[in-house]
Amino acid sequence: MGNEESKKRRIFEIVEASKARDFASRAYDTMIVTAVIVGLIPLTIKSENIFTKIIDIFTVSLFIIDYIIRLYTSDFKMGYKSYKSYIAYIFTPMALIDFMSILPILAIFFPASKILALTRVLRVARVLKVLRYMKTMRTIGNVMRRIKGQLVAVLLLVVIYTISAALIMFQTEPDTFNTFFDALYWSAISISTTGYGDITPVTDIGKAIAALSSLIGVAIIALPTGIITAAYTEEIKRQKSKLEL
Repeated sequence: MGNEESKKRRIFEIVEASKARDFASRAYDTMIVTAVIVGLIPLTIKSENIFTKIIDIFTVSLFIIDYIIRLYTSDFKMGYKSYKSYIAYIFTPMALIDFMSILPILAIFFPASKILALTRVLRVARVLKVLRYMKTMRTIGNVMRRIKGQLVAVLLLVVIYTISAALIMFQTEPDTFNTFFDALYWSAISISTTGYGDITPVTDIGKAIAALSSLIGVAIIALPTGIITAAYTEEIKRQKSKLEL
């Protein structure tokens, strides 16, 4: 039983992002990254041909094997031994990306036009698989996990203000906005300080709210930027202190 466990752990170490001096893991990482790059080639060609089909079949088959192996060793990834670890792993961000990258296999069995269009779009998800092998992205991932509470609070603040501004504008500018969703669209682009100009307020109250939305938008955008910057700096210091130890 112990031998089986050690073999499974070794498989886990190989499929995970490689560490120094682990040749097998580095070779596996190189193979997956190469498959991701090669798998994007069909997206640069408008029409399907025998070569793009071969590329699709080969890369999707490789990604399916990769997904199965990662699912098989996910108890090590999640850190606890239980069938729940496998279920929990399926819903992790990278597992969802891995799953989307293998969905283009549907085009082989269901060659309908809508399925083909969907699978071509889903192939773009393969690019995100590379994030697993980028050390900087892993650092950013650690940062995001640490400050997710603050970011959710900021997002909630944005949603509340966007809806409130849309409701006010919809009542004060009935001739400008045909529906509430038009007002919501205007509020969203105004708070982001983008403002496309296709919908503009005409009353003094509406213009005042638009000006206020732009100012609040600058403040709200600066708030998560400051939070992320501070957390990222702290994470870099923490990693450096580990290396010094």
